[in-house]
Amino acid sequence: MAAKLWDWLTRLWIRLFVRGVVPREPVSLRPIGVVRNSVREPRMEGWQDLRSDIIVREDLEGALDGLEEYSHLLVIFYIHRIPEEEKGKIHIYPRGDPRYPLQGVYATRTQLRPNPVGATVVSLLRRRKNILRVRGLDAINGTPILDLKPYVPHWDAIVDARVPEWITTPPFADEA
Repeated sequence: MAAKLWDWLTRLWIRLFVRGVVPREPVSLRPIGVVRNSVREPRMEGWQDLRSDIIVREDLEGALDGLEEYSHLLVIFYIHRIPEEEKGKIHIYPRGDPRYPLQGVYATRTQLRPNPVGATVVSLLRRRKNILRVRGLDAINGTPILDLKPYVPHWDAIVDARVPEWITTPPFADEA
């Protein structure tokens, strides 16, 4: 009985106070730069050694000052080449492989998201004026860059982070 009452109170709370709290109007962002590399079509793998140039708007060149002191960056980008029908997916098989358990898109690193925003930690190889050469960016040529942040290990690396078992044990591990 107590569990049913708790469920009813929770649903009532959500109806009265939570619903409508999340804004529904679109958010508008202006890209700060664009990706230049040899990749023309989205792909699942093969990004770790890819070198890319991030061309930052010239009016923001000064905002890059000091960034060359860091070895790694967090790059936030707009995944601009996802078909509209793919953006509405709520559940997927990770890596498109049905041997993995079906997951909500927010429980995966898929690019198929309701809001196609990507975030990747990359190696910063060099800076020349408003151009950053990076390695490991999983974004195709022409991808709009929304933001850059320095990677700071004591803030960004979580040593005791918990992940589901399917992340560490691929479904094909015992098929050898």
